[in-house]
Amino acid sequence: MHTINKALKVFFKPFVLIAVFLTFNVDASYSQDIAAGEKLFKINCASCHKVTDQKLVGPGLKGVAARVPQPAEEWLIKWIKNSQAVVKSGDAYANKIFNEYNKSVMPSQALTDDEIKSVLAYIANPPADTKAADKKEDAAPAASAQDSSTVLYFLLGLIILFLILISVLNGVKNSLQRLVNQKEGLPEPVPVNYNAAFLKNWARTNKKIVALGLIVIVSYGAKAAWNGMMGIGIYEGYAPEQPIYFSHKIHAGENAISCVYCHSGVEKSKISNVPSANVCMNCHKAIQEGTVTGKKEIAKIYAALDYNPEKDTYGPNPKPIKWVKVHQLPEHAYFNHAQHVTVGKQECTTCHGPVAEMDTLRQFTPLTMGWCIDCHRKTEVKMADNPYYTKLHEELKKTYGKKPITVSMMGGIECGKCHY
Repeated sequence: MHTINKALKVFFKPFVLIAVFLTFNVDASYSQDIAAGEKLFKINCASCHKVTDQKLVGPGLKGVAARVPQPAEEWLIKWIKNSQAVVKSGDAYANKIFNEYNKSVMPSQALTDDEIKSVLAYIANPPADTKAADKKEDAAPAASAQDSSTVLYFLLGLIILFLILISVLNGVKNSLQRLVNQKEGLPEPVPVNYNAAFLKNWARTNKKIVALGLIVIVSYGAKAAWNGMMGIGIYEGYAPEQPIYFSHKIHAGENAISCVYCHSGVEKSKISNVPSANVCMNCHKAIQEGTVTGKKEIAKIYAALDYNPEKDTYGPNPKPIKWVKVHQLPEHAYFNHAQHVTVGKQECTTCHGPVAEMDTLRQFTPLTMGWCIDCHRKTEVKMADNPYYTKLHEELKKTYGKKPITVSMMGGIECGKCHY
């Protein structure tokens, strides 16, 4: 029995140590360069670029390493960190791109060399079917939950493997004991009764293994609880079903309708208003059948307005459309759309992601305080030709010189700016 226990310890201990390692390094075990690059790309690049050859705000990035000056990686790192510095250096290709896109300045990205290499690895190895990937992301974007499930299944698989090893070793032990008894003329060994008393005795004689096992279980439970608590109030990927199917992909993407046409308050109000059904009727009096849903969804607009398309008349019983809010900030956090869009010259995609590619609108970014602060620390304020900042810009230049001015330098990370 002592020999078998030693054998069990030899086999069991490495697997327990692996489990302990996995418990404290769940994220590291699944964060390959391409996976990390995909996440960074979506946060920093997806609002202006696609990994295909299709243009968005900037050029499509498919095959970018072959187009830029060589060595490509070195050039791209410089370009991503500070595109204007490369343009001002007289680089021919940089100036060609800058002029081709109407001298639109690509914002400097506060990424490390390794992070940029991860992004480039993702661009070089995008999903095989980007449309399928978009649909999958639209339907179930909770990748972190899938990763947690994968780890849980892996740990359960380890436990099953441990049990199989114990069973095999126990069988080997019984067979060896039987052979020894036959050779020495001893009676057959009495089968071990795996009852509570046996387990209690085994635990008493293998305290280190039991302790390691308990550490694994408690640590994994604590980590799962921590992740759960840190996710409270974060709704990244939230895509509720709406009372009327509305595709931003068709309206903002294929038909290129400006966001401001429907959300008219975004440039002059704290709130980006939900458009009234009357705005929909500017087009849908004439367009009575959709390209995807036919007449079904447009008929719901007519019903809400008590509108008769055949007689072109409105009835006396309109009803409000109960849209479900997608983006919700805490009540103690102040956010002003006009301040960001009109004064800050930010694109809608900065916070809302590639809306023009979404059929069902979803929350693209986490919208946490940390995410906002990070944006304020690295986003350069667009002061050129912006009269709002003329006087302030002159004062800031006295302090910072020609250094790019970020929102944080103007008090953008002071608590009282958003919480008061």
